[in-house]
Amino acid sequence: MKRSRVNEILKEAQELLASYNYVLPPFADWSPEQIRGPEGKTIRDRRLGWDITDYGKGRYDELGLFLFTLRNGDLAKMGQKGAMLYAEKMLISGDCQISPMHRHDVKTEDIINRGGGDLVLELFSADESGGIDRSAQVRVLSDANWVEMEAGAHLRLKPGQSVTLTPNIWHAFWGEGGTCLIQEVSTVNDDLTDNIFEQPIGRFSDVEEDEAPLRLLVSDY
Repeated sequence: MKRSRVNEILKEAQELLASYNYVLPPFADWSPEQIRGPEGKTIRDRRLGWDITDYGKGRYDELGLFLFTLRNGDLAKMGQKGAMLYAEKMLISGDCQISPMHRHDVKTEDIINRGGGDLVLELFSADESGGIDRSAQVRVLSDANWVEMEAGAHLRLKPGQSVTLTPNIWHAFWGEGGTCLIQEVSTVNDDLTDNIFEQPIGRFSDVEEDEAPLRLLVSDY
């Protein structure tokens, strides 16, 4: 993905967020120099901020996701008294823009449709080895109600609805009927080691530097 395209996506996302009166924390406006400086150490260490991925495939509009990590704990301190054990992200998923099938080893997450189109999730349970079980039913908690579905069934979340995904749930998702503004509330997030994809793809984009970055991405850190 070219840096010029990354910058373009950033501007489009900022316009969408403004239309929802969604205000990001002050460091969202920091320059690359500020993020790289001493005041940006915690932001870099916790991998907070802007995140745009095409999963290394170069087809962002079809296979991609926009994210901003607002807060995140330290995975090394999980279980320690007083540790920050949670994370929060804002995501934007375009109409029919797929986030591919994956699961996590550690993270449990609530995925919340905050507005726009429907958010559609394709769900499978994991088998004993951690792979996809294409025969077992899926059982998830959605807004305090247990939902049981056939393997590979689609769970549709209208704006305001949510689902809790535990590490044994494989999931892919996309917007339908419009772009979705999504909130993710989870245990500590580690995108370097805790994403297990069905297919051999990358979590981050390879960026071609054809112009200066408007904002640094977490993958630039």
